[in-house]
Amino acid sequence: MPYEQNSEKTTARLARGTPPTRLGTPAKRLATKRHCRSAGVSAGAVSQWLKRARAEGIEALRQRKGGGPKRRLSEEQLAALPALLAQGAEHFGFRGDVWTQPRVAALIKREFGVSYHPRHVGRLLKQVKWSRQKPLERAAQRQEAAIEQWRADSWEDLKKKPTRKDVPSCS
Repeated sequence: MPYEQNSEKTTARLARGTPPTRLGTPAKRLATKRHCRSAGVSAGAVSQWLKRARAEGIEALRQRKGGGPKRRLSEEQLAALPALLAQGAEHFGFRGDVWTQPRVAALIKREFGVSYHPRHVGRLLKQVKWSRQKPLERAAQRQEAAIEQWRADSWEDLKKKPTRKDVPSCS
C-alpha cells in the first residue's frame, strides 16, 4: 500500500481503527493486528499517529501542507521573470539572443540576488511557461550560399549509390 502522509484517507482510517475515545490508552495496546488491519496500515504508523493525536489533538492528523525548503524566488519575482526574458539575452550583455539555463541562472542571480543551479532553472522556466534554448553551434564565418551551392553540385556525386540487385551475394 502506498505511503500517504497526512491525507484525509489517513485520518479516516485512523478514526475507523482507533476511536477518539481510546486515544488516551497506551499505543502498544491499540497498535494490535486488528487495529492495524482495520486501518489498513502498519503498527508503526498507528503508533506515530496516536502519539501525534495525544500531543496535538485529532486535528493534527488532518492533511497539511508538505514540508521542504521555502521558495527562494517570491511569486512576484517569478512573475517578473518572463518580462525580463522577453527583453532578450543581448540586452543583459550575453552574446547571441538565446536563453540557455546557465544564462537564466546568471540573470536571476543578477536581478534578484538568488542563486540557482543551472539545471534547476529549467523547472522555473517550465513554471513560467518558457523553455530553455540550446544554441546551434555553427561557425561565425559560415557561408550559407556556398553551402547550398556545394549541396547542389557535389553532394549528389558523393552520396552512396544503391547497389545492383542482380549481383548474387556471397552467402
